[in-house]
Amino acid sequence: MMPVDEAMARIMALAPELAHEEIPLAAAAGRWLARAVTAERDQPPFDASAMDGYALACAPEPGARFRVIGEAGAGHAFTGVIGEGQAVRIFTGAPVPDGANHVTLQENTAPDGAFITITDRDSGSNIRPRGQDFRIGDQIGLRRLRPSDLALIASMNVAKVTVRRRPVVAILSTGDELVMPGESPRADQIIASNSFAIKAMAEAEGAETRLLPIARDTEPALRQVLELARGADVIVTSGGASVGDHDLVAPVAKSLGLEAGFWKVALRPGKPLMAGRLFGAAFLGLPGNPVSAILCAELFLLPLLRHMQGDPSPRPRLQQARLATDLPENGPRAHYMRAKVSPGGEITPFGRQDSALLTVLAEANALMVRPVGDPARQAGDLVDWIAL
Repeated sequence: MMPVDEAMARIMALAPELAHEEIPLAAAAGRWLARAVTAERDQPPFDASAMDGYALACAPEPGARFRVIGEAGAGHAFTGVIGEGQAVRIFTGAPVPDGANHVTLQENTAPDGAFITITDRDSGSNIRPRGQDFRIGDQIGLRRLRPSDLALIASMNVAKVTVRRRPVVAILSTGDELVMPGESPRADQIIASNSFAIKAMAEAEGAETRLLPIARDTEPALRQVLELARGADVIVTSGGASVGDHDLVAPVAKSLGLEAGFWKVALRPGKPLMAGRLFGAAFLGLPGNPVSAILCAELFLLPLLRHMQGDPSPRPRLQQARLATDLPENGPRAHYMRAKVSPGGEITPFGRQDSALLTVLAEANALMVRPVGDPARQAGDLVDWIAL
């Protein structure tokens, strides 16, 4: 069986290259930049007032008196020049007039008709210098665009960005026992749930998804549904990836041209994971048990999608916490235990770790990672975990 880290690396090596596309900034939230963005202007583009007050030629002393000769507001510059003994009423964000090197706060003045008298000293110049935030030619590097990045790019006067195309993920579940939510299952059937979780997980990582029909446990039915996945960048199946008489994913996919990468990972839950390439797409055959399928999507599908979109660190981020309870030694497979991390930073694995228990997974906020052969642990030991 393949170690988890090696399986992650080999799955990411299956990733097809995604094209770049130029899109409007308004549509770029959550997208990965494929080309750095370069500022086309300084920010601020002029020396700007940081406060409401009065622009003066220099910092004044209390008791000084100035004549108000005009006003400057945001988007409405004062076009004259401030001289000795003169002031311009100014508001936050307005360009500082020529000749001014100081803005005194309005609360440090006493207005008197066309004059003001200074009543107190200011703590600084209250001027934001031109280019204080960024200069023409400064760049934003490759990253997934957050709302704050969109604001920054807009202020750089850039209306379009070049991003990686969204990966398209085709998702299908297999099994005669499955029916869709809302249908009337027979006594020997269950509701298909894996595809809905995998779809949501992929979309949260920026992918477009295609939810395909359930494939029944016959070779013609599975072949027909797999054919619908053509054109996707990633094909994800759930169920039928083991070696039972009704586990048909491997033979049918191979008959359609699957280039197998590997099968079976030293992982609990989720050992029967299959990976390769089919129709030019990365192919992941996930287990059918709900927890196993979702955990494998967390460990292998999501890093693949991040990698395809340009994330330089696509693997799950390990954190550490103090263990809240004693645990026996781990066996020959890495165990990703459903767990809960408390506000105080302690981690408690759930007592029930069966791979069919969705209620436990829904309660968990973490996967506690136990490496192969991990020795017995005591409460208070530091352990690794991944956020869910």
